Amino acid sequence: MTRILAIESSCDETAVAITEGGKLLANVIATQVSVHEKYGGVMPEIASRLHAENITVCLNEALAKSHLALSDIDAFAVTRGPGLIGCLHVGLQAAKTLAMLYQKPLIPVHHLAGHIYANEYAGNFIYPLLCVVVSGGNTELVVMKGDLDFAIVGETMDDAVGECYDKVARVLGLPYPGGLPIDQHAKLGQPTYELHPPRMPHDTLDFSYSGLKTQVINLVNTLKMKGEPVRLDDMARSFQDVAIKMVVDRAMRAAKKYAVKQIVLAGGVSANSHLRERMKEESAKRKLDLIIPPLWCTTDNAAMIAKVAERLYERKVFAPLTLGVDPNWRIDEWDKFD
Repeated sequence: MTRILAIESSCDETAVAITEGGKLLANVIATQVSVHEKYGGVMPEIASRLHAENITVCLNEALAKSHLALSDIDAFAVTRGPGLIGCLHVGLQAAKTLAMLYQKPLIPVHHLAGHIYANEYAGNFIYPLLCVVVSGGNTELVVMKGDLDFAIVGETMDDAVGECYDKVARVLGLPYPGGLPIDQHAKLGQPTYELHPPRMPHDTLDFSYSGLKTQVINLVNTLKMKGEPVRLDDMARSFQDVAIKMVVDRAMRAAKKYAVKQIVLAGGVSANSHLRERMKEESAKRKLDLIIPPLWCTTDNAAMIAKVAERLYERKVFAPLTLGVDPNWRIDEWDKFD
């Protein structure tokens, strides 16, 4: 049985996972959230340094949990992109070093492909399907007609939805990351503040979140200048209703346009309870199969990288040791890395 060791370091989690014949033996994650929380967002230089400190610890813990040695591994997989360039470099250099020392294949994995295939820990894919990828750095609609066949049909023109959540949370005085606290406060509030989605062509499947973010910032500043209190729960609800509605509406239009049989949620924002509820409701109305990833799969982890790497190993998609990172790597170009 093939044994794969996967490394993920695209943002603020250092992660190592080991699989054997598709079975997950170890999935170790060292998060940096408590460090970056004081800055209200990820500090790339600090994140890179912490990855360098954590990578060996994570490797040793994953090997101990799986009861394997590095010499037992058949291939080393790593997130090549997208992500923060310095953070990606740490994981890549570690994987390249191991592949060179043990003379085993090096497998480059696209980060978003990992988030998509994390859903296989919850269910089986039915093609054609629509992937709704929502995270701190990406917001995309991806149609898959088959295995590893990615076609981007909608993407953000500016901010990602998760980035928008973080920036709104900062304005409202909520902790980083902003997704969970906004979701929690929204459950207690009403949509009493008037916020609007951006004006875009009716049939577009693309997203724009910078305008919504600016509306909240301006509204909060106006209220403060007038000496009026910001009703936190109501503001969170008003913002979240608009932000999530954009995702759900475009997802349902894309599902109809491309006649998909299944929808899968992917990325950190897929943990949002309102998004999960709305996707369940709208998918049920249209009799579409829906896979929602378990919460442990929504944050960055290496188990999802290993899941993709298993397929790439079968196809012998291996990279040379001259491989470099690509912080802007597109998912529809996952096999282009020379």
